[in-house]
Amino acid sequence: MYLDKEKKQEIFGQYGKSNTDTGSAESQIALFSYRISRLTEHLKSNKKDTVTSKALSKLVGSRRRLLDYLKDRDIERYRAIVAKLGLRK
Repeated sequence: MYLDKEKKQEIFGQYGKSNTDTGSAESQIALFSYRISRLTEHLKSNKKDTVTSKALSKLVGSRRRLLDYLKDRDIERYRAIVAKLGLRK
C-alpha cells in the first residue's frame, strides 16, 4: 500500500506541528499533495482509468479549497506551505 501509517506520520511530522497533527490545514494540504502526485503517476500509465481520474479531480478541488481557506485566514502560513510544497511556479 502506498500510504501506510508510517508515511502519514512522516508527512504530518514534516508539514504539521507534530506526527499526530492531522487536523491542521498544512498537514492536510501536504497529504492531499502526496496523494495527487501518486494518482497522477498512476494515470500516466492507465489513461482510461476514469474512477481514478474522478478521484484525482476531487482531491485537487479539496486541496484548492483548503488553500483558499488558509489564504483568507493567514497569508503567511499560505505562502510558507506553497513554497514548501512547490505548488506555484
